[in-house]
Amino acid sequence: MHVLVVHNRYASAQPSGENRVVDQEVELLRGAGHRVEVFERRSDDIAARSLLAKAAVPLLVPWNPVVRAELAARLRSERPDVVHVHNVFPLLSPAVLAACADAGVPAVATLHNYTQVCPPGTLQRDGRPCTECVGSAPLPAVRHGCYRGSRLATVPLAVSLSVNRRRWWSGVERFLCISAAQRDVLVRSGMPAERLAVKHNFVPDPGACRTGPGEHVLYLGRLAEAKGVRLLMAAWDEIAASGGVGVPLVIAGAGPLEPEVTAWAAGRDDVRYVGLYDPAQCRQAIARSVAVVAPSTWLEAFGLVVVEAMAAGVPVVAAGHGAFVELVEDGVTGLLHRPGEPASLASRIRRIAAGPARNREMGQAARRRYEQGFSPAVGLERLVEEYRTAIAGRTESAGDGINGGQ
Repeated sequence: MHVLVVHNRYASAQPSGENRVVDQEVELLRGAGHRVEVFERRSDDIAARSLLAKAAVPLLVPWNPVVRAELAARLRSERPDVVHVHNVFPLLSPAVLAACADAGVPAVATLHNYTQVCPPGTLQRDGRPCTECVGSAPLPAVRHGCYRGSRLATVPLAVSLSVNRRRWWSGVERFLCISAAQRDVLVRSGMPAERLAVKHNFVPDPGACRTGPGEHVLYLGRLAEAKGVRLLMAAWDEIAASGGVGVPLVIAGAGPLEPEVTAWAAGRDDVRYVGLYDPAQCRQAIARSVAVVAPSTWLEAFGLVVVEAMAAGVPVVAAGHGAFVELVEDGVTGLLHRPGEPASLASRIRRIAAGPARNREMGQAARRRYEQGFSPAVGLERLVEEYRTAIAGRTESAGDGINGGQ
């Protein structure tokens, strides 16, 4: 199969699970013998632009005509079987869908977040779940400045959502939701249910599972409010006040809360802030964990770190909402805490660290869950299946058009 992957890469200064997923899917497909090429833009390149070009970037968010022409020309010359669209913000825009239509190539789109119904894609405002824009015009997002706390920065996203809603719905043969929880939200918003399929992200086998009881509790991810970092700090303070759990908390990552995390961890024996880990360090840190903590306050569409922990045979403590509810079987592969409640998170961390035998059993169950649902073999099968469905759907549509003209 010949696949063209379309993706706007996120800035390298921040860890991006989405960039990683795209790279891993490309490698997986190529390893299976498929021809895969990439059409991309990089957010890192914005910094090198002139002041005038930088100022024009928001105008490209709803529509980039240069991208449409460039991609359409490439599609006509290379004739891939299918185009797989990932992120289009801020430099690609939904103009990529028009290019696919121009060239008559079916498009598949992985929805990594909630940008189809929420301008910033988080379904969260002021640290709390928010669905005010779901199924309606995104004016509340502009009013509240939901993207980066700025009304001005939110406008291009809100405009793009409004003017391109129908283009997305009609221009994509198959939407790949990364969890059933995400699909439910999108179906309720009015997106075409028949085009929304669930295809979980896969995780490469790390090659080694945890062998001992673990050396630390691990938080691995972006240091942001939505990821539950402040919630974790409050819960860990409660744990420390009652004597701790015998192992330190390791926090690995970068983000807007980094100064706050650094100050909080300074001078403590029970907390280590280690900065941004590379992939190999991430795998090592996970394999040495008593548990991995995922306390997100927003409704995660997936939760890559949860599955990475499962792959290493490590149980997880996660918020009991969003995709985590389908990824983590409470009491079997990990523990779920009440979202947004530090006391509940603290109690689950104490519980998962208190019983080594039970912890080991959860880790083994987590590994089995990974093998059955999130391995590369499973990911490849589902991905190719969805490509074939999209290609067949476009062929049928073309046939209907021919018949309709007779």
